[in-house]
Amino acid sequence: MPSFDVVSEVDRQEVRNALDQAEREIANRFDFKNTESSIEQNELAFTLRSVSEDRLAALRVVLEEKLVKRGVSLKGLDYGKVEEATQNTVRQVATLQVGISSDKAREINKLIKADGPKGVSSQTQGDTVRVTSKKRDDLQTVMSVLKGNDLGIPLQFTNFRD
Repeated sequence: MPSFDVVSEVDRQEVRNALDQAEREIANRFDFKNTESSIEQNELAFTLRSVSEDRLAALRVVLEEKLVKRGVSLKGLDYGKVEEATQNTVRQVATLQVGISSDKAREINKLIKADGPKGVSSQTQGDTVRVTSKKRDDLQTVMSVLKGNDLGIPLQFTNFRD
C-alpha cells in the first residue's frame, strides 16, 4: 500500500553555514562597526546581541537573508521578546522549530480527513505523520493540499513507498 511521511526538519549544516556567512557580513558591514553585534548559536537556538533595537532588527534581517539563501525555511523560526542586557545592550533569542508537535500533527490529520480524498488515512508516529492510501494519485492530492495550507511550520515529504 503506497505511503509517505510528513516531517518538519532542517539541515543543520546549512544552518551553521548561514550563521557563518551572517557573522562574516556583520564583521564587514559599516553600519555594524563599533556596535558589538553578534549572533551565537546553541543547537537550534540563536542569541542575537546589539546596542539598540534598530541594530537588532538589522541583525535579524541579515540572519534571515542568509538562512533563505541556504534553503532553510523561515516558517520554523520563532523569535522571543527583546530583553535588556548588560552594558546598555539588547538581546533576543530566536529558535528554529524542528519536528511536528502533537497539536500540529492533530491539525494535519484533521486537514487530511477534511480536504483529502476518500480512502486516505493518516496517523501520528512520534514527530512524523504517516499517510497511506490505496492509490498513489490520492497521496499526491494530499501533498498538494498540505502545501496549499499554511500550517506555520515547514513541511517535507519523505519515505515515499509504492
